[in-house]
Amino acid sequence: MKMSKELIKGSTSTLLLSLLDVKPMYGYELIKVLEQKSEGLFSFKEGTIYPILHNLEKQGLIVSYWGEGNGNRKRKYYDINDKGREFVKEKKEEWAVFKTTVDQVLNGEKIVWE
Repeated sequence: MKMSKELIKGSTSTLLLSLLDVKPMYGYELIKVLEQKSEGLFSFKEGTIYPILHNLEKQGLIVSYWGEGNGNRKRKYYDINDKGREFVKEKKEEWAVFKTTVDQVLNGEKIVWE
């Protein structure tokens, strides 16, 4: 199934932050984990992911550092910080409300607002 670019664009930062909340990763690793966890639905190029990571770093949501990779090769790792954890928590709550509401509308359920 082909997914709308707009849907993907709006959720990519949250997806990356969610993965970094599990453990620090380097860019290519993030690409592969996203692809694996989504069973191929999210298949990003490096040219898409790195600008998003740089933007998240500018926003103060993640930090980067150089670490050892395979064969003593240096890799730039990204890690979420406390501000990023709070941000992703809010985005997950926002997503839960959005998803529930969209499901209710699509399934013809009556929406009861409290």
